[in-house]
Amino acid sequence: FFFTQTTQYAILSGLVGSEMCIRDRYGTLKYDVKDGIATICLNRAESANAMNPLMAKELNQVSLDVSQDESVRSVVLTSTGRMFCAGGDLSEFASAKKGAGRLMMEMAADLHLGLSRLSRNRAPVIASVNGTAAGAGFSLVMACDLVIASEGSVFTMAYTNAGLSPDGSSTYFMPRRIGDRRARELMLTNRVLSADEALDWGIVNKVVDKDDLSCETMKLAEKISRGPSLAYEKVKSLLDSSFNQSLETQMELETRAISEMVMTEDGQEGISAFLEKRKPSFKGR
Repeated sequence: FFFTQTTQYAILSGLVGSEMCIRDRYGTLKYDVKDGIATICLNRAESANAMNPLMAKELNQVSLDVSQDESVRSVVLTSTGRMFCAGGDLSEFASAKKGAGRLMMEMAADLHLGLSRLSRNRAPVIASVNGTAAGAGFSLVMACDLVIASEGSVFTMAYTNAGLSPDGSSTYFMPRRIGDRRARELMLTNRVLSADEALDWGIVNKVVDKDDLSCETMKLAEKISRGPSLAYEKVKSLLDSSFNQSLETQMELETRAISEMVMTEDGQEGISAFLEKRKPSFKGR
């Protein structure tokens, strides 16, 4: 599951936490929605935001909040403290002893339900990485649609360092995002990538100064929240299915999707705005 010592990678990151975490609602997370932007903030800074059973459960619960809130048109996943997420809290598994397998299954089930729901939600998810993303933290990053990282951030899978195999959707998204060969290297060797290397590999979309991370992330989130949300949902769905379909099947899915979108309010507005040479005003309908 998630398996890095909570302090194992602390020396790799000296970054300040995100300023986007607004309201306490959960025990391990902060969640807020403002102007169509949902902010999910990992909030176990004292434990390097390591994943524990409660955080996995709350990530599942917060995904329900996002899916049921029609005002949400973009999602930001960020964290407090000096690290994005150091992986899983190994002390939880050590304490569980013979019950570790059951605990692992429960945590994975909660996390995977949450990631599935966020992935299939129409709102694109932006990871704002303010420090080390290891193990489960790296998996969370790979599951997001877009990623902005601060200089000094590092990325490592770390799973096999603890004799464990990857989860958190990483074996699904990583080969699709960066290719099978590089995914195997990261998972088998636990290579540590710098922010610039992660940018070169296609893991992140942009690297910014740590003081600009919050501003740059919110700028992107605001742009997306003003966009055609239903079309974004189709983009996500089409890309996620493309590796499993034949050319002809994928093109048929494209045909059905675009024919649906042309009949939406946003589709009609987009066409009118283009012909009238003006900026479109999308409503997410």
